[in-house]
Amino acid sequence: MNFLTYFGKRFLYSLLTLWGVISLVFLLFNVLPDPAQLTMGQRTDAKSIAAAREEMGLDLPPFQQYLHYLNDLSPIHVSHTENKRSVLSFALGNRWVSLQSPYFRTSYQSKKPVAQILGEAMEGTVVLAFASILLAIVLGIGAGVVSALFQDRWPDRLILAISTLGISLPSFFAAILIAWLFGFVWHSWTGLSMTGSLIDYNLDEGRHYVWKNLILPALALGIRPLAIITQLMRSSMLDALSMDYIITAKAKGLSPRRILWKHALPNALNPVITSISGWFASLLAGAFFIEYIFNWKGLGKVTVEALEKADYPVVMGSVLWVACLFIVINLVVDILYKRLDPRIQLQ
Repeated sequence: MNFLTYFGKRFLYSLLTLWGVISLVFLLFNVLPDPAQLTMGQRTDAKSIAAAREEMGLDLPPFQQYLHYLNDLSPIHVSHTENKRSVLSFALGNRWVSLQSPYFRTSYQSKKPVAQILGEAMEGTVVLAFASILLAIVLGIGAGVVSALFQDRWPDRLILAISTLGISLPSFFAAILIAWLFGFVWHSWTGLSMTGSLIDYNLDEGRHYVWKNLILPALALGIRPLAIITQLMRSSMLDALSMDYIITAKAKGLSPRRILWKHALPNALNPVITSISGWFASLLAGAFFIEYIFNWKGLGKVTVEALEKADYPVVMGSVLWVACLFIVINLVVDILYKRLDPRIQLQ
């Protein structure tokens, strides 16, 4: 199978997956309490609630709401009037067909576009996820290689014990423990705070980055993938070191360093790369609780706050953004995996 055919099939599967996520999210949020009632309050009269429902588009039958939601998210938008946000539009009978970016609607609470709210929050989440996975990659691959090279000796046993603890420790509990220890108990030595966001505002400097606030949430979020990458790298390296071509390389008199970097490590990295890709996508979703604990302004914190206020467009938009990131990352990883290992056949 050539690359274009493979990419076309994967793209089609991705669209079907995204459609399934959209349908499931819409179904789930339509069985929750009426957002118009929650937004307006219990003491609001029925006429005001009906007006709010009409403004939110909740007065239509569920299936019609679903079609309207799909139409808003689709790059090809069909409406009775010309869409001012469109890149290209033309009249087709008594309707207008427009090419536009997906419309995630507006927040029930702030009345701001959902895309703007999520775009502002996305920076913090992406920076946190990248910092966490970078920490896990660098330390995990290094620790896994050391553990394999010192198999069954004290460095190997120590690394295995620590990584097993990291796998067993829930992220939210690790976040609370790390925030309390480094941000409160040892604050005078670390200079770190229990809570804080990446971006801060003050009268003197205006908008500026507070990079030290990234340390604790990145550590809390990266502990679990770090432990898993360590054990996976150890296992993969041990398999690579036992292969016939490694024995042949040793017999030819190649230096241990050359054997490690040129032959063993590249082959041992393939399963680790797959794990890293999956964990990076998971970190974007797993950051929700970490962001809330550390008061880190990101996609997770915004989504949790929106869920508390029944601001469903923000929550639905957040879920769809994360789903799109999962799909894109998995597609990129499949292509990268084939590049690293030519033996893999595209299917």
